[in-house]
Amino acid sequence: MLKLTAVYHIASGAESIAARARALAVEQSVEMPLEAITSAAVRDDIVGTVEDIRDLGGGTFEVRIALAAATTGNEPGQIMNMLFGNASILGDVTLVDTVFPAEMVSALPGPNIGIAGLKQRVQAARRALTCSALKPQGLSPGELGSLAAAMAEGGLDFIKDDHGLADQRYSPFAERVAAIAQAIRATGAGTAYIPSLTGTLDDIRRGTALARDNGLAAIMVAPMISGVATLAAIARENPDMAVMAHPALAGVARIAPALLIGKLFRLFGADAVVFPNYGGRFGYSREECGRLAANARLAVQGKRDAMPVPAGGMTLDRVDEILDFYGPDTMLLIGGNLLSAGDRLTREARRLQERVAAHRYA
Repeated sequence: MLKLTAVYHIASGAESIAARARALAVEQSVEMPLEAITSAAVRDDIVGTVEDIRDLGGGTFEVRIALAAATTGNEPGQIMNMLFGNASILGDVTLVDTVFPAEMVSALPGPNIGIAGLKQRVQAARRALTCSALKPQGLSPGELGSLAAAMAEGGLDFIKDDHGLADQRYSPFAERVAAIAQAIRATGAGTAYIPSLTGTLDDIRRGTALARDNGLAAIMVAPMISGVATLAAIARENPDMAVMAHPALAGVARIAPALLIGKLFRLFGADAVVFPNYGGRFGYSREECGRLAANARLAVQGKRDAMPVPAGGMTLDRVDEILDFYGPDTMLLIGGNLLSAGDRLTREARRLQERVAAHRYA
């Protein structure tokens, strides 16, 4: 029976950690008293088992639990359920990593075009990529189109919707996508636009079709809001589309960002993963960001890599530092700092593009 390994951190006393680990293995596999299970096959093959317990110090233990891969059905939502469904309700348990058998990895969609494909689309094989976000909410489609045109004239590689843009009265989705796509096309720039898709799976399917009708080849979803199964379905159904994953709501689950955003979002179909950069307005450490980017780019047999997209309070004056840390297989997402330029938006976008193109890596 194929097994996957879930790795947890548990706050516990040394005297109780073995019992805590066994209870967690049962909770995340069969969720019932073992003595009530009469099937030998279930007891032998399905009940989770504790592989290892390691004392990390300070009252925290690393616990590795083997779970039957068959319980997941290789479906992203059920994978999340079996890894952390009930355990997520335990306030002193964190899911920090997962080791999948090769057969499970093969069954998951993974990125459609990966890093090389994203770079090819903007003809930037050797350098890092640039991106900005259209905001604030409340602007009309025409106003957002004007912002997009100014950014495109500055030469940015990608422009994405802010994740808060949806199908709002002041900016209906269909009108917004058409206006922004047309405004960028009119500049003659090679900038690619990434609209944010929200709602049900049917809504997102319709949004993907509308994006395609407007000549677009990339979309963005927030998997923790729309669902990881939705991410996988959209990726599978649109193999020529690049999918960017936004991390909204990712902080509620007590799943290590390097695992959730860097590894799982990628395996479930994301070509690019947005995450809060260290030193910005969120609390991710430099080390966590490094692990996340490494997971996104980790060589996995049969799967493309995903583009790390550090964001969240990024500024132009940190471009060289950030590029030295992440390297050329990175997309820099600078939103508010660029938009603060006002009438100088095109000039500042061009300055960002030129700095990224001229960077010499340490």
